[in-house]
Amino acid sequence: MKISLQTNRQAGILLLECIVYISVFAVLLGGGTAVFCYCWDHTRATILAAHDVQTVLLEGEQWRKDVRAATGKISMETTPKGEMLRIPAGQREIVYRHEAGELRREISGQKSSKAFPVKVKASEMKPEVRGRVTAWRWELELTPPRKETHLPLLFTFEAVPGAL
Repeated sequence: MKISLQTNRQAGILLLECIVYISVFAVLLGGGTAVFCYCWDHTRATILAAHDVQTVLLEGEQWRKDVRAATGKISMETTPKGEMLRIPAGQREIVYRHEAGELRREISGQKSSKAFPVKVKASEMKPEVRGRVTAWRWELELTPPRKETHLPLLFTFEAVPGAL
């Protein structure tokens, strides 16, 4: 009888060891899942921020192209709704309008206007006199895609009208 009693005792110890191993595995799996979700979420945020940066750089280059192609004096207007930059370009006029966090590029003679694809927190376009040349500076700040974002997305573009 001693042999069978000892066999049962060893089987009980193995069952207890299995429960401990399963518990440790569950804790490690839960921690690993939490870390994975954290990294996944931040990777997605980085991808979205990189897309916003790419979009802003393309739009900023379009703005620089429009300023360089100006055929007359560029003017800035401040309205109760926001700011408007008017760029004469031959027979048409290109207007950049910033109102209520939205930036639009409108071309006179066309019924549609192009909305800036990202949310703009602040936009300021201003002339800078540099000797005999008047350059234009566009300072732009995007609305952060996440509340936890600590680094603001700030951009500055400069251009000089070419035909003046």
